[in-house]
Amino acid sequence: MAASPGGFTAQLNFKLGRRPGGYPMGNQLGLDLEVRKRRRLRVEATSDRVGTSRISCCCSDSVVPIRRSSGSGKSIKKSEDWRFDPNKSSHSHSHRVRVHASPALPFASPQSPFVSKKEKIYPRCTPRNSGPQSRDTPPRRDTGIANEKDWGISLLNENVNESGTNEDGSTWYRESGEDLGENGYRCRWTRMGGQSHDGSSEWKETWWEKSDWTGYKELGVEKSGRNAEGDSWWETWQENLHQDEWSNLARIERSAQKQAKSGTENAGWYEKWWEKYDAKGWTEKKAYKYGRLNEQSWWEKWGEQYDGRGSVLKWTDKWAETVLGTKWGDKWEDKFFAGIGSRQGETWHVTPGGERWSRTWGEEHFGNGKVHKYGKSTTGESWDIVVDEETYYEAEPHYGWADVVGDSSQLLSIEPRERPPGVYPNLDFGSSPPPPSDDSPEDLLPSQ
Repeated sequence: MAASPGGFTAQLNFKLGRRPGGYPMGNQLGLDLEVRKRRRLRVEATSDRVGTSRISCCCSDSVVPIRRSSGSGKSIKKSEDWRFDPNKSSHSHSHRVRVHASPALPFASPQSPFVSKKEKIYPRCTPRNSGPQSRDTPPRRDTGIANEKDWGISLLNENVNESGTNEDGSTWYRESGEDLGENGYRCRWTRMGGQSHDGSSEWKETWWEKSDWTGYKELGVEKSGRNAEGDSWWETWQENLHQDEWSNLARIERSAQKQAKSGTENAGWYEKWWEKYDAKGWTEKKAYKYGRLNEQSWWEKWGEQYDGRGSVLKWTDKWAETVLGTKWGDKWEDKFFAGIGSRQGETWHVTPGGERWSRTWGEEHFGNGKVHKYGKSTTGESWDIVVDEETYYEAEPHYGWADVVGDSSQLLSIEPRERPPGVYPNLDFGSSPPPPSDDSPEDLLPSQ
């Protein structure tokens, strides 16, 4: 079966807001778990592709120059045109300026090649010698880091190197093996892929698990694909278990990177997600996002950190720009411990002529029901008041150590190589590796 080019529905969503709308942990990737469990010799399902939709973007010199419409199938909904009016804003809510873009944006053009059609979808895990099949699905935006069960990683227990040709002329290959190294290192892997008869579409996918005698364990996936229209995508996911070299605490880290580009429009997006957990409740989560649609580009960074003892730090920084030179953004930061803390932020806008408007604000929470609120803007407004107000913040992550352990059964079950008697692991207590870069790929960055 050739890789199907018909369903490239990667989404471009952008939101500027006072608070991040939760932390999505699920991801609709991989095949249905129950289908994988049954592993029938031949399972066929028919799926209606989601209809594509059009989006129109209009920019003006208002503080938030966005107006969008979006739709899917037969229904089309138009979003409001959000503009800021300094004269109508109250001081206590001055920082709650929001910008909402359309909820879904497929890569589509007036003569879109991504038309709705019915196609047969086969499971990736097929019997030996029948050839692996791909659903040829790009990643979805804003779906965070998937759980391992959503990937359906199933490594072969023997070395395999096989290939073949399907009835329609498409080709496939499947390889598996094991790499060994020092300190008990072992990596079991499976690679598979295929392409259409004319080479216009292709897909690749790799699964692996790693372990060594220090207790390190890793599970990972990398997949990529392209279709006949030139749309391309790439995605990688991994989770690992290791012992922290200084605290000796067990840690689980998860990460994901996703990228999709349109072959017919100047459009694409990229995301990088991180999560880190330890056995005492310390949790850190970060994300970096970038997107582009013709004349508009946007970026977003956010992070959360919980120390396991009640201290919380959260922050967000979002900004966007157009080719005409209009720029706007919003950022904020929260710091709290034992009911005492602060909030501060800024909303800003720059016109194509270089004129800048900004509003900064802050809050001091004293833990006694009193909150000091202050702020100012470049238009001359200012406020400095103390109000009676309850302080609310989340002192614990909604998804923490117990949750990630429960969702990592396959990772925890990885069996390391047997260690000979008298041989001990080499523990490296050198400096920790630098944090991963949050830069987006150069080929997705707008031209300067």
